[in-house]
Amino acid sequence: MPGKNVLVIHSAADLYGASKNLVRSLVAFQKIDWNPITILPNEGPLVQEIKNLGLEVIILDHGVIRRQNLSLKGIIALLRQLANSFKILNRLMKERGVSLIYTNSNANVVGGLLSRWTNTKHIWHVHEIINHPKWFKVALELYNRFFGDMLLCVSQAVIDNHPLTPKSKLNLLYNGIDTRPFLKTASNLKQELGLKENVILIGMVARVSFWKGQKYFLDVASVLVKSNPNLHFIMVGDAFTGYEYLYEENRAHLEKLGLKDHVTDLGFRTDITNILGGLDIFMLPSILPDPLPTTVLEAMAAGKPVVATSHGGAVEMVQSGETGYLVPWDNAEKAAASFQILIDSPEKRLVMGEKGAQRIKDHFSIEKYIANFGEIISTVTAQKS
Repeated sequence: MPGKNVLVIHSAADLYGASKNLVRSLVAFQKIDWNPITILPNEGPLVQEIKNLGLEVIILDHGVIRRQNLSLKGIIALLRQLANSFKILNRLMKERGVSLIYTNSNANVVGGLLSRWTNTKHIWHVHEIINHPKWFKVALELYNRFFGDMLLCVSQAVIDNHPLTPKSKLNLLYNGIDTRPFLKTASNLKQELGLKENVILIGMVARVSFWKGQKYFLDVASVLVKSNPNLHFIMVGDAFTGYEYLYEENRAHLEKLGLKDHVTDLGFRTDITNILGGLDIFMLPSILPDPLPTTVLEAMAAGKPVVATSHGGAVEMVQSGETGYLVPWDNAEKAAASFQILIDSPEKRLVMGEKGAQRIKDHFSIEKYIANFGEIISTVTAQKS
């Protein structure tokens, strides 16, 4: 439809939190009669998810900011990618009559440049909380501020991370999920792992990174197995390209703690409903603030009590003592004490899980997300430049 094409720029082709939310955003665009043209930096499972919606996907290495770019060599490589993708996307926008740019994640730079060059409205959807290095945090926030018309923030914690941005440009939009796949999901996970049904299974699902807390998860496990022989722990998730060495670090830490018989690393999995359905307790062990982790929403939707480190968006999601517990991100002994309450009480696990599932329906449903997203997009696009 002429004049209703939106250029959508995303930083990955995986199926983790921000990517899953992108799919929901694309559906929301369709609901208000926008035609998304999605730009991804590489092939991956997200490509087919988008094509299943009947939408177009273009693979283009458009210049995604990663930590390895924060060096002279990395910056030069990034600038080359930006120059090349800018030319290609600028031409695409003219040919297709693109009248809106939507950048999902502030790790993508090119959308800001295109918006100013073409005088096109630009919406950032910010899923990150960045604190260090300080110069980078300030530079990125100023770039987002001056090269965007609106910053959609997935939690109040993300808004608070943007003190230099006018409040008029900041808009809170909680992620939402479709709860239906998580209702009364049958799971064969314990059977797959060769575990008895009375074994208490504790798990985490997250991209392997230095801050998602895989090592901290193992530290907590190490404390708990000393007095609870009926526990088993699983870790689900793969690493970003270039960070595969973290697998070896996690494995070495596991062996150092003597957890070889108590922990299973399942790597990348697509059957997340099966994974969560088989757990007794879910943990978010992030050692840095996690903006609004989708896995917490999914675990709560699956009726599982959630133990999460007490910072970032988790504070807005988990009601400590009601749907789970908020615990320190730097004290495994104290975190383990909250787990022990749930380990000792199957009834508490059940009640907290039920309350968590209801909280998702009330505050984080996909219906609420799509409606709120559509309203915000319509408001921004109706404003005069």
